Amino acid sequence: MLVLGIETSCDETGIALFDTERGLLSHALYSQVEMHSEYGGVVPELASRDHIRRVLPLIKQTLAAAKRDLQQINAIAYTQGPGLAGALLVGASIGAAMSFALKIPALGIHHLEGHLLSPLLSTPAPNFPFIALLVSGGHTQLMQVDAVGHYRLLGETVDDAAGEAFDKTAKLLELGYPGGAALSKLARRGRPGQFKLPRPMLNSGDLNFSFSGLKTAVLTLVSKQELTEQTRADIALAFQDAVVEVLTQKSLAALSQSGLTQLVVAGGVGANEQLRESLDYKAALKGAAVFYPELEFCTDNGAMIAFAGAMRLQAMPEKNWQPAGSFTVKARWGLEMLEKPEAN
Repeated sequence: MLVLGIETSCDETGIALFDTERGLLSHALYSQVEMHSEYGGVVPELASRDHIRRVLPLIKQTLAAAKRDLQQINAIAYTQGPGLAGALLVGASIGAAMSFALKIPALGIHHLEGHLLSPLLSTPAPNFPFIALLVSGGHTQLMQVDAVGHYRLLGETVDDAAGEAFDKTAKLLELGYPGGAALSKLARRGRPGQFKLPRPMLNSGDLNFSFSGLKTAVLTLVSKQELTEQTRADIALAFQDAVVEVLTQKSLAALSQSGLTQLVVAGGVGANEQLRESLDYKAALKGAAVFYPELEFCTDNGAMIAFAGAMRLQAMPEKNWQPAGSFTVKARWGLEMLEKPEAN
């Protein structure tokens, strides 16, 4: 079965072809980062217009790279939500139109489900069940993943997401937008122990997170310092140390409480080298293993949507999948609202 995936939830246009027998055949991604950096953040109207320009050429590029044509596609998976409504409408409308024209099923995929399942595209891949740390610019959550569609929220951020805190701190350090990767690069030149920042909710007794106060602590620290290049690097390292320690300790606590020994990390912040090193080391001490998607699949991408669509089709063979007669998008959409396939 050949599934075309379309991702347009925010500021990346992602297209992919996934074959249930041969795996990922091809994928293409266009990032709008350069366009939005001029404004210091994502401009929804500009994002939507750019998706319109990019989707069809990327579909053609992806098909050509896989040496496939439209008539060979068996199903289409598009991101239905959550995300920017206008951006979601672009992918959903094109996916639904292609579904109707080709007379093949169309599936609206939850963006976070795509991220949760993306490490299964890698080798080695985890087996169900596992704990998932979803950590990105918009979300920081710990989930127990028992099967496709069977997700239980264990903890989440009560304010800023970790990736959001990275970007806001980067802005305070005059690194521009998006600044998460730039902050991590700067932190490599930081001197350990020069500054100490709080670890919010580290000892809260639950699996929730908070990063707004950490960002405020950086603001206070910056206001008292002469921002030399070395001082900025020291602050970047202190901030990253705090975030990594909180994410690591909460993730290990989730493993201990669940009795599971597999941790999956997904989302853009999952590409952070210090976080990976910390999780790998601490998990190994407890006899647990950590799984990550390939770096190119940490951020939003079409491969995770195509893959999630394929897994849903396989997990729900009894469902009478039909070509799209209409479509909707869901800018806000909780994972707990997803239809649950029968557990095997």
